[in-house]
Amino acid sequence: MFAESPIKRRKSTRINVGNVPIGDGAPIAVQSMTNTSTTDVQATVEQIKRIEAVGGEIVRVSVPTMDAAEAFREIKKQVGVPLIADIHFDYRIALKVAEYGVDCLRINPGNIGSMERVRSVVDCAKDKGIPIRIGVNGGSLEKDLQEKYGEPTPAALVESAMRHVDILDKLNFDQFKVSVKASDVFLAVGAYRELANRIDQPLHLGITEAGGFRAGAVKSAVGLGMLLADGIGDTIRISLAADPVEEIKVGFDILKSLRIRSRGINFIACPSCSRQEFDVIGTVNALEERLEDILTPMDVSIIGCVVNGPGEAEVSDLGLTGARNMSGFYLDGTRQKERLANDDLVDQLEKRIRAKAVKLDESRQIEVKQVG
Repeated sequence: MFAESPIKRRKSTRINVGNVPIGDGAPIAVQSMTNTSTTDVQATVEQIKRIEAVGGEIVRVSVPTMDAAEAFREIKKQVGVPLIADIHFDYRIALKVAEYGVDCLRINPGNIGSMERVRSVVDCAKDKGIPIRIGVNGGSLEKDLQEKYGEPTPAALVESAMRHVDILDKLNFDQFKVSVKASDVFLAVGAYRELANRIDQPLHLGITEAGGFRAGAVKSAVGLGMLLADGIGDTIRISLAADPVEEIKVGFDILKSLRIRSRGINFIACPSCSRQEFDVIGTVNALEERLEDILTPMDVSIIGCVVNGPGEAEVSDLGLTGARNMSGFYLDGTRQKERLANDDLVDQLEKRIRAKAVKLDESRQIEVKQVG
């Protein structure tokens, strides 16, 4: 019962990061970044696979040295998800990872030396079909911009970004996306809104260095929510001081809440009160953990009493309405004759949710075949 989003996306050009299309109406991609030492190939590969398992579509890997570039070569061989190499200052590393099959370069053209060096990287990217991400950060603005503006401002971030954009324009290279991140929500939002009116390339969104899991998720949801509601954004990363896997989960939750993407289960649950007839919080937490593997879009409402329960259940794929001892169960908005025992809800609901996911997948496959 997933409804379409009323948001009208900003028009942008199309690039491809590996097999993931970015911009021009393509689904907003959710990505993360490894926090292992890149030279530890096994740990990095394991983390990338964990990120991919929960839906991560692009993974960024820091490549600060030539040793890291050699490790990147081995990492790339062992994973299937597209990889972005995060590189600062040394153009030779960019050339090396390009040789090893990188899917995108995160490198700012203005920070890698002479125009000859920049041209060598851009020519290599053209030849191998590798896009570039220009990444501006409020915490690392150029010294002259710091002096000009006194402090990071949206105009300062955009001016920095446009310097790099102008370099790529002069070299006739348009396969790039841009980010103007800041840890302050209003600074980042202001910069992205201004930049969105200046260029046509895709924009990668993020509130950088957002903080720990809870605070960072809130800041990211607020900042990215404001931009996404404006139709701005083609890829996102939730920057948390936490397991990168959590970044992917929060990213999809943000997109799901705005009805932009419909991946996995959307749980509708009450905060619980003295009216609850079963342990709502425990039930929802257990189901979320057990059902993380389900990618099928569906709404599941779990309400502890009959005040709001029937109304939510009637617009959900599955619904539970709390009642004494035995709770009401809804399927596709219709109250079922069967009732579920309150002392065994998690197992009973998991079984029914998984069965519904199978049916939904089968029906969608039939629809695809009929359209085809």
